[in-house]
Amino acid sequence: MVRAKGKILRPPPDSRRAGIFVAAAVLTAAALVAWANSFRGPFIFDDLPAIVENATIRTLALPTALAPPRSGQPAGGRPLVNFSFALNWAVGGPDVRGYHVLNLAIHVLAALALFGVVRRTLRSRPLAARFAAHATPLAFAAAALWVLHPLQTESVTYVAQRAESLAGLCLLLTLYASIRGADSPTPMRWHALAVVTCLLGMATKEVMYAAPLLVLLHDRTFSAGTFREALRRRPWFYVGLAATWLLLGWLVKQAGNRGATAGFGLGITPWHYLLTQCGAVIHYVRLAFWPAPLVLDYGIATTNSLAQVWPQAALLLALFGATLLALARQPPWGFLGAWFFLLLAPTSSALPLATQTVAEHRMYLPLAAIIAAIVVAVWHVLGHRSVVVFVAIAIAFGALTARRNIDYRSAISIWQDNIAKRPDSLRPYGELASALSDAGRVPEALAAYETAVRLLPNYPKVRHNYGVALAAAGRLDEAVAQFELALAQLPTLADARYELGNVRHEQGRNAEALACYEEAIRLRPDFALAHNNAANILTNFGRTDEALAHYAAAVHADPNLPDAQYNWANTLAHIGRFADAVPHYEAALRLAPALVSAHENLGIMLFN
Repeated sequence: MVRAKGKILRPPPDSRRAGIFVAAAVLTAAALVAWANSFRGPFIFDDLPAIVENATIRTLALPTALAPPRSGQPAGGRPLVNFSFALNWAVGGPDVRGYHVLNLAIHVLAALALFGVVRRTLRSRPLAARFAAHATPLAFAAAALWVLHPLQTESVTYVAQRAESLAGLCLLLTLYASIRGADSPTPMRWHALAVVTCLLGMATKEVMYAAPLLVLLHDRTFSAGTFREALRRRPWFYVGLAATWLLLGWLVKQAGNRGATAGFGLGITPWHYLLTQCGAVIHYVRLAFWPAPLVLDYGIATTNSLAQVWPQAALLLALFGATLLALARQPPWGFLGAWFFLLLAPTSSALPLATQTVAEHRMYLPLAAIIAAIVVAVWHVLGHRSVVVFVAIAIAFGALTARRNIDYRSAISIWQDNIAKRPDSLRPYGELASALSDAGRVPEALAAYETAVRLLPNYPKVRHNYGVALAAAGRLDEAVAQFELALAQLPTLADARYELGNVRHEQGRNAEALACYEEAIRLRPDFALAHNNAANILTNFGRTDEALAHYAAAVHADPNLPDAQYNWANTLAHIGRFADAVPHYEAALRLAPALVSAHENLGIMLFN
């Protein structure tokens, strides 16, 4: 028998899989480069109530970490967002870098999921003949332009808007898992993953309501051919997706009007809000093509007459009509239009969002539809030459994103930028004043506050912050006047009552200070600082048992408040309970190792 000699021929490696891994690596690297200068941007605006002042993220214990405060801040009514902040706090406390890193990781994962969705959609039966051979590069182009687009900075660099990007990730994963399930001989694991990610998304943001609808529409458009066939093939899968709406409905009911920020009867009529959104949505579309100027806070102005926005309204109506027509005659294009309108519907239709009538982060997912349409259209016209166009646009987008991140380098810079671009948005004047005050630039801060209260005479939080700055400057009587005006406008403003108590204490009027602290606690039972300060005064009054109860309440509300632990220990030591004081001194030192007096007092306790 003659043996054949020579090399054994092996099949070439799976070039498609290699291409996917290369695309994923390049997407990740590109995002890291574009956002490399964003990691030290400080907490701003809604970051403060959502993270800095949010006692529920100080622990990973359940259900606390899944029970955000019921307010209008971005984590309110959104337990998964709150839990993600709790994870950040557990790892790095208030160190802002960890929050930025996780935000970018979420954004990159969302881009990878989008890459998978677009790639598999282009390889689907209705599109395979035209696009299957180029599905990977086209999907890469769409994901790259989306992940690098400067319009995404508000959803990524602005930490509190994690709600938007995390919901986007959940929706894209839900759709991707559904697509995989439709193509798999063993679909159960993919269907289970889709239902789980859909459920997680419902716990993240209300825009997730659209996920089951988009999954069904995608199935009808690119796989089953009709809605009836899609439901016939996977009935229990769609029952599972629809069941996740129950969680969303319960969370929306629990959140109410989100701290008087969303809903009817908040000073904006549905008609006026709808007119405002006609201009807003067309503005979003323009920013998708030409992302400048980018603005963090557009204010709360509304459009009160159709005459002001009739061209935008007509264009929007035409786009909506074209979407309906395309759904019947050109379903793939109709799907992109439906994606755009369904995802904008909760925030950009007739349900008023009183504190933000226009916001760029609302385009986080809708932007994907515009970019996908552009990529396909450009490739259709230019073919392989479109690579040059896509690379040039991606580089430009990345550079503009890095440039926009510079505006977020400090609270002062972002609000100065906001005022320069949108001087008719009034809230940034107060935010700039607060940022100047926090930076110790007191004369500039006081001047900025004077401008802010002139422009916003009925904005109690600005008056509260002005009062804090006046108190820091030693102008106590003027500070009292601002706190009292703030409370006259908003009697439930616990922070103003607390700061008024601080001024009264500084004036030596401790009985009045105690009354202020007690009222602040009544308004906000978990107000740790108010509990601590009330306890200090009660200790001075000799009401030790009441003081100890308040110290315990302060530590329960905020276990990471060293002053409460230290003061609690001092009070226990004062009444001779040395052994009980020791663990509180130790806790204070764990939280604040440089607290010299705690070291000294602990030494005395141990000696005794």
